[in-house]
Amino acid sequence: MTNTTIDAAELQELLASANPPRLVDVRTPAEFETLHIDGAYNVPLDLLREHRDDIAGHLDQQVVLICRSGQRANEAEQTLRKAGLPNVHILAGGITAWAAHGFAVNRGAQRWDLERQVRLVAGLVVAVSILLSAFVPHVEWIAFAIGAGLTVAALTNTCAMGMLLARLPYNRAGATCDAATITGQLGEAPRARS
Repeated sequence: MTNTTIDAAELQELLASANPPRLVDVRTPAEFETLHIDGAYNVPLDLLREHRDDIAGHLDQQVVLICRSGQRANEAEQTLRKAGLPNVHILAGGITAWAAHGFAVNRGAQRWDLERQVRLVAGLVVAVSILLSAFVPHVEWIAFAIGAGLTVAALTNTCAMGMLLARLPYNRAGATCDAATITGQLGEAPRARS
């Protein structure tokens, strides 16, 4: 693997090879529980940032980063490259593209993905602040702040609201995702894939 990104068909071939890459899914535990590729390790992006060097020290082979569509995987790639890990790649289109190709996934309890949660919260804050502005002076500035925040999120390809929502208990439900557990799992021999 020499490209930074690989598509779903390429990854499927690599997973069937004698030396498959390590799959690291950087979505929240709740998103991971909802839908993931068999054999993937869940390492939420915020945890990866906080424990970058410990986690990178346990990734001694080719790594393919997975998220919903590719944005968080791009951020994770930058984080791991800063830690000196050269064999990092991104699944183009994320788990969405993988599932769209009809490749096998593990499904669990269905939950809203982080992007949908951001749209809900941003929309509600804007709608409520505009309604309240009829009764409370200057509340419309909250709607302006959300609009400005979404603009910055688009320009920088980051999302502060998404990072905050990822820390909510709803998004932490599911598998245990603390640094010690994750590094322990990564230190084990790679799991066989079906």
